[in-house]
Amino acid sequence: MSQFKDTPDTGVTRRSLLKGGAAVAGLAAGSGAITGFPTIWAQNIKNVTITHVGQSFSVIPQIGAQASKDLGFKIEMQAVDLNTQMNRLFTQPDSIDIADLSINTVPDIMKTKIGLPISTSKYKWWDKTMPLFTKGEYTDGKKAPTAGGAPIKFQYYTDGSGAKLSPTPTDWLASIPTLTNADTLGIRPDLIGRKIDSWAELLNPQFKGKAALVDEYDIGILDAAMALQASGQIKYADIGNLTKPEIDATIKKLIEYKKSGQFRAFWQNFDQSVSFMASGEVVIQSMWAPAVTALRARGIPCTFVPLKEGYRGWGITLVPLKHLTGLKLDAAMEYLNWYNSGWQGAFIARQGYYSSVPETAKTFLEPYEWDYWYEGKPAAKDIHDPFGALMEKAGNVRDGGAMTKRMGNVAVWNSRMDEQRYLIKRWNEFIAA
Repeated sequence: MSQFKDTPDTGVTRRSLLKGGAAVAGLAAGSGAITGFPTIWAQNIKNVTITHVGQSFSVIPQIGAQASKDLGFKIEMQAVDLNTQMNRLFTQPDSIDIADLSINTVPDIMKTKIGLPISTSKYKWWDKTMPLFTKGEYTDGKKAPTAGGAPIKFQYYTDGSGAKLSPTPTDWLASIPTLTNADTLGIRPDLIGRKIDSWAELLNPQFKGKAALVDEYDIGILDAAMALQASGQIKYADIGNLTKPEIDATIKKLIEYKKSGQFRAFWQNFDQSVSFMASGEVVIQSMWAPAVTALRARGIPCTFVPLKEGYRGWGITLVPLKHLTGLKLDAAMEYLNWYNSGWQGAFIARQGYYSSVPETAKTFLEPYEWDYWYEGKPAAKDIHDPFGALMEKAGNVRDGGAMTKRMGNVAVWNSRMDEQRYLIKRWNEFIAA
């Protein structure tokens, strides 16, 4: 059962103590104005540390620093690669307080019983969260595609036990969604010199030795499958959930391309993808929004190209782990509420991501920034990344246009396939080939 419970009415709640800060709360409690309330919570709040572990694209020191400043307790950000993150999560779960994950990993959390179900009454932004997460719909009410790991498949538990996922909304959340995006191929337009509009181009012999693929089995396989299907080499029954024969056929093709020298590299984090693209060693590759942002901020032409077959969509979410209790549990919940209150949403918007609660992010963005990042309008002023570097000159339009256009053209969602173990085995054989 979830441990997120209401505090009895003593004139103040634990959450208001957290919001008010340790000093003010300590004075109030010590003065006798509050009776029957443990003062230790107020006295010790400054000593609480919440360990937030995830990958580098979302686990960013500046976000942790701002949260620590606003909340009065420490948020420790730890960025690791995917394999390290998952291994640590399942072998040392007590070393993580908040797991920052792709939402399609929730079934793994459920099976291992390490996550803490969250009552919607304890999360203040649920009624303002994107309908993509709350209902599986776009803002216009149209149902979002479900191929692969559509967020709605993993958003709800049937009840507070966290034993089973619900395909329809309930009062129990499996996690707190934070950001979403629709990914595609990144290119160096100055080095390619022509229009790119299909996933098939990743495998075009023209780019032999100049193409790169992300080395994450659950993402790389989808990028490869999109390219193989677009080029007419393989047709999948469900591109988001490959069968063993489909995995075998895909890996066979990829090994052939690898041995022929098609791929320059297989990168594991966006810093690596930036380096390959910046040097010109790679001109077309799997890419993430922060990498495109980083290159443009350095004055290097890079385009996140809209492709006719559609985007690969994904959602990121925060999972509090069940070892959290007492004051630390209250602090963790306060942090989850802070996380989507706007500051973080605006920060990641400047990297090209969409907040799960756009309304709060909007309050921390300048109107021209909102128009550029969310509305797809020409930039009224120069656009800067979250670190202040110039990214786009006034007059430019975001690649792919408005959020509704980009997110409304998702062909497949990042997923954990039924044959995940077999996929991992075959993917590793491909990388080692």
